[in-house]
Parts: sequence; C-alpha cells; structure tokens
Amino acid sequence: MSLYEKIKNNEERLSLVGLGYVGMPIAVAFAKRGVNVIGFDLNAKKIELYKSGIDPTNEVGNDEIKNSTVEFTADETKLREAKFHIVAVPTPVNDDHTPDLTPVIGASEIVGRNLTKGSIVVFESTVYPGVTEDVCLPILERESGMKCGVDFKIGYSPERINPGDKVHRLENIKKIVSGMDEETLENVAKVYEIVVDAGVHRAPSIKVAEAAKVIENSQRDINIAFMNELSIIFNKMGIDTKSVLEAAGTKWNFLKFYPGLVGGHCIGVDPYYLTYKAEMIGYHSQVILAGRRINDDMGKYVAENCVKHLIAADKAVANARVAILGFTFKENCPDTRNTKIIDIVNELGEYGITPMVADPAADAAEAKRLYGIEFADMSEIKNMDAVVLAVAHESFSHLTMKDIDAFFGNGKKVLLDIKGILDRKEYEDNGYLYWRL
Repeated sequence: MSLYEKIKNNEERLSLVGLGYVGMPIAVAFAKRGVNVIGFDLNAKKIELYKSGIDPTNEVGNDEIKNSTVEFTADETKLREAKFHIVAVPTPVNDDHTPDLTPVIGASEIVGRNLTKGSIVVFESTVYPGVTEDVCLPILERESGMKCGVDFKIGYSPERINPGDKVHRLENIKKIVSGMDEETLENVAKVYEIVVDAGVHRAPSIKVAEAAKVIENSQRDINIAFMNELSIIFNKMGIDTKSVLEAAGTKWNFLKFYPGLVGGHCIGVDPYYLTYKAEMIGYHSQVILAGRRINDDMGKYVAENCVKHLIAADKAVANARVAILGFTFKENCPDTRNTKIIDIVNELGEYGITPMVADPAADAAEAKRLYGIEFADMSEIKNMDAVVLAVAHESFSHLTMKDIDAFFGNGKKVLLDIKGILDRKEYEDNGYLYWRL
C-alpha cells in the first residue's frame, strides 16, 4: 500500500511545519478532507491562538480554526507521528538582498530530528533551484542518521497561496508537484490531489519546480516595475497613468499590470533568490535587477511627491502634519512584514516629518515590534496638511469625500491616492491637490 493510500485511509498522519499565511490554510484544508493532520509551529503563542479558535492571519477565519481537527502543537516530537511532512516556512532576504535560508534550514533540522523511516518530506518554501537537494537534503540525512532514497524521500511543491485573496485559494489553484523519483512524485501528486480540486502539474524534477516558482513572481515584479517606470515618466509629462492604462487595456493582448509598492514575502523577495543563484554560476542579471531597483525606490518616490505637493500648497514641510492610511504590504491582509509603506515613513522623516499612521486591518503588535510604529485610531486623523491613502483596504474604499474632508485642517488639501481608488476628477474639482502613481 502506498503512503498516499495510508494517509487517505487515516493509517498515517500528515504534518505541516510552519503555520503562517501559507502553512495554516494547507493544514486546515487537508483536515477538512478527512486527513489526520499535525500542525507544528515554533511560535507557542501562535499555537495557543489556534487552539483557542483564533485565526491571527485572517486567512480562513476563526470559525474554521475552531472547528478544525488539526492537532496544533509547538512540540516538535509530535512530528514523529507523521509520515508525510510539508515544510511551509518563509524564505526572506538579508539586508544585502542575499537569500536568508535560516528558516528553511531550521525547519529541516527539526524535521530531520523527528524523521521516521518511510517518510516523504515536501518543501513548499520559495527557494532558488538546488536548495531542496543541495541544502535541505544533507541536513535531513545528518539529523536523522538516515539515507535519502533508502529510508526517506523528498519532494518540492511551491506554494501559490495569495494572502488576503478570497477568490484564488489552495483548492482552485493548480499545484506544481515534484519528487526525487517517479514513485515519490506519484505519492506527492496524489496527496495534494486530496485538497487541490484544480489538479496538479507534475514537474519532471525538483529543480524545475523550484525554478518555476521563482520565475512566477520575478515575472510579476518586472511587469510592475515597467508600470512604475511609466508612472514616473507620465507624471513628469502631466499625464494620468491610470487613464493611460485604461485606454491601453482596451487592446485584447495588453497585460493589465498597475504601478504600486511591491512588498510582501514573494514578489519583492523571490527575484533576489533567482539573481543570487545566477551570480553563483557567473551570470549577472540585468533585467531582473533593474526591475528590483525601480520597485525598491518607489516608497522614496511617493514621499518626494508628498513633499513637492506640500510646497505647492504653501505648507511648511518641516513638522508638516501628514497621515498615512494603510501600513500592510497588501490590501485586506493584516501582515506588515516587508511592507514598503515603511519606506514612505522613513523618507518623510528625512524631511522632518513624523507621519501619523492608521491601519485598522493591520497587526498592530507586529508593526510595533518590527518597525516601532504605533498606529493612530482613524478618529485621530484631524487637521492634516496631507493624507497618503497608501493601501487599498476595502474599508478605505468606503470613505466618502465628507469623511476625507474631515481629515484635513485649513488651507489646500494634499491627497496622495497611491492605488488610485478615488475619483481623481471629483477631488480635483473640489480643490484638492490630488496625486497618484
């Protein structure tokens, strides 16, 4: 009987290592389909929240967590009860943009220490081609004292979960799967088919699967960088970028990307994994790194335009009252890690401006811990010289002009609508100095 069949019949258990925005929804999804799941995370406080029926990620909701059969634990020895391990830990970059493999190395050590014969370990973390076999595999062998291919097998299936997206979910996004050999590939594919209704794509090798994932986000990054560069050019020409894109978008094959701040754990990070590996083999990336430079500078660009508009409104720049609405890396998501809004905050600080930041959707404790930012309540946003509407949260899209008027003090109202969620003409007709990417 295959490992897949044993998992399907509840004769063996499946584990999720890492219960963040990616791992937790996967654990819950498998449990809903009748699989006996162990959900492991090093963060004991997070585990206690899950056990209490609280979803701090807002990915599946409190009711789903409360009713889930997942056994949430911070005890790594519980992993010994599972035979199919899915590793879904973050893979960030260091300050110098080199890959930080610390989380995936640590997870490999934990799994290795608790690995039993006949297991399959599948990595979901985004990495450059070769990490699974060249970095993780030797750690699993060292920690377990076992031999890969004899005592256990490995595979790779890159995550495609989009935090905050309630439409594109694990179940309806086609899943790339790979394994070290045909038998492993088949087991990995069958296990994922339990939860992925859209089906799986069997990649011919682990390296192909790793490469496929890393280029998905690199492609998006380059396309957004092109839009950001167009925005800079059109702003200098006095042309509204959003209007240009709406016009161009009427052609059937025009790719509908938009300018914006590129943060988060994927699009702003993954290209550096690819370019790092390229450097290792003697190739210096040109297009990918050029796109990264443009996108990394957009927070500074927004802050500079805020200052220019303050000057145009005859407002003193130093100590100007500026509010930033939204701090998360994307809309309708509490995650503030790797947010590019902090670049706006820091750049405004160079001009002697300490902005008030409000974000009712964000994880306030996380923002305080990571950035030293304390959020203001929306009711405190008054007498402002400028307001930066930075994140397109659904709650912000309901703001009326009367609501926004109440944010400002005397004089010209400077409004920066980064994502273009408001009606430009309406605000300009009402005397606002309006700007957007």
